[in-house]
Parts: sequence; structure tokens; C-alpha cells
Amino acid sequence: MYIREISDGADGLHKMNKLTVITGTTASGKSDIAVELALIHGAEIVSADSRQVFKGLDLGSGKITREEMKGVPHHLLDVARPGDFFSMAHFQKLAYEAVDDIIRRGSRAFLAGGTGLYINAVVDGYELHDDKPDPEIRKGIEKKSAQELIDIIRHADPAALERVDIKNKRRLERAAEKALSGRVCDKPSLPRYETLVIGVTWPREMLYERIRIRLDRRLEQGMIDEVKRLREQGVSDDFLYRLGLEYRYILMYLKGEFEDYDAFYNKLFMEIRHLAKEQMTWFRKRKDINWIDMEGDPIREASDLIAGFYGD
Repeated sequence: MYIREISDGADGLHKMNKLTVITGTTASGKSDIAVELALIHGAEIVSADSRQVFKGLDLGSGKITREEMKGVPHHLLDVARPGDFFSMAHFQKLAYEAVDDIIRRGSRAFLAGGTGLYINAVVDGYELHDDKPDPEIRKGIEKKSAQELIDIIRHADPAALERVDIKNKRRLERAAEKALSGRVCDKPSLPRYETLVIGVTWPREMLYERIRIRLDRRLEQGMIDEVKRLREQGVSDDFLYRLGLEYRYILMYLKGEFEDYDAFYNKLFMEIRHLAKEQMTWFRKRKDINWIDMEGDPIREASDLIAGFYGD
């Protein structure tokens, strides 16, 4: 086990605080795994999910319930109102504050979630800006093709292409938007913590079945009614559409853009499966992920990794 050290001015070098990261594909069970491991190791959990930061986005985002938390403190859930501007820079700032506070109080901090950029922002220490987007620039960006977006980014900030998933058009749009608005930062990343990254996923067909079962359960629990309620409360259709996946396709279903319920369901199921594929592509770029065997004894395997990391 190595210790990453950073310069601290006149004080010389000091050891970095430790952070355990639990990440993985959608419907993999990473939230449950994180809770069980937190109970064993006396940890608190900082959520790393781009939709769970918003109040009222519960079923559609797969937000953990109070009962499922089993008494483990969770942070960065429900910290913004639907429709608020909330950037990766906002998340990083709040995550740093939460992790530092947890460690300061003598507990261990687990960062758990599946939003790859949020994970990377904290683990790799991205230098970020928190400027609000320019509506006119965003409007123009959304009309451009993926290749046009890549060309914009390459011209303004070539290094950014290494940080963005070029197969994800929404990520390309945000990166190109930053480039055109002058919000490019060429400062190198500066990791803040020594990290152990644990990955959770399943063989493809098993994962797809888990996705189907979870989708059915959430629909039965009222996921469509959740979107209806958000609209009634004044949440804009544009915001819901930009959230993607469940919120986008339920919105389209409510607006009559699908032939019938089955067409809606099949499209949503296919898109969630596609997300799982994209997530694996993203995570493969990280060479520091310790993938645990979910068909074996994942809690024990992950717990052993954590014990070794902390020197228990």
C-alpha cells in the first residue's frame, strides 16, 4: 500500500487523508454494498450521483431510502432544488467539505456512486470552475453534431478530450460549452486524498436482469407519478428532459410521444442497458479499480481490501 504525498509549503510533505470509493454500474447493488461495508468499518457515505443531489428525485434516481441506510449517515443527498444550476464543481466542493469533516470527526469516509465524472473530480482532484452556463452558448451547442463538438474541444482544450467520454453527447456538449465560454482551466489535477477504489458490477446478462427487475419495481412504486408530481410542482420539462433516462422517457410518455406503454418501457429498458455499457467503458479507463466478485463473497473481499488500506 502506497501513500501519496503532496507539498505543503514550508511544512514540507505530509501524508494524505484516506478515502474509500465504491463505484460501479447502474443496478449493480453498490449502494447496499457501501452500507454493509460502512457498518463494518465505521464509515459515513458521501453520495456521488448527479441526480440524487436534487430533492424529490427519488425513485427515478434510485435514491437510497432511510430504511436502506441502516443508520449509516449519508451526505450530498437532497442538497439542491430541481431546476437549480448544480455543476461538477459544486459537487466537488461539497464532497471535499463532507469528506474532510467526516475524517476530522474521526470517522472513515466512503464516496459511493456511479457518476464517473463526479468520482474522477474527487479522486483525481480536477481543477474546476463553477460559473453558470451562458444560455445562448448552450442553445447553439445543442444543435451541433458529436464531431463538431469534438473539434471545438480539441481546438480550445485538447487535454479535455482525455477526460470526457466522446461517445456521450451530453458530456461533449458540456465540455464544448466550457471551451466556448472561456471556462477552460489548464491547471493540472491535484489529488487531495489517497484512495482505494472498489468496483461493483455483474456479468452482462445478470446485470441486464437486475436492471429489468429494478425498473419493474420502481415503476410499481410510482416512478411515473413522481414525474407527474414534479411537473405539478413547477419543475420544467426542459430540466426533466436533461436529466436523461427515467425522467426523460417518462416525460416523453406523459406527453404522448410513445405509441403505447410497452413502447415506452422497451425504450427505457434499452437505454438503461446502454448506460451500463457506457459506465463500464468509462470505468475501464481507470486502472486503479479493484473489481470484486459479486458471485462470490463480495462483502468479505471488499472488507479485506479496506482493512488492508487502513492498516486494520
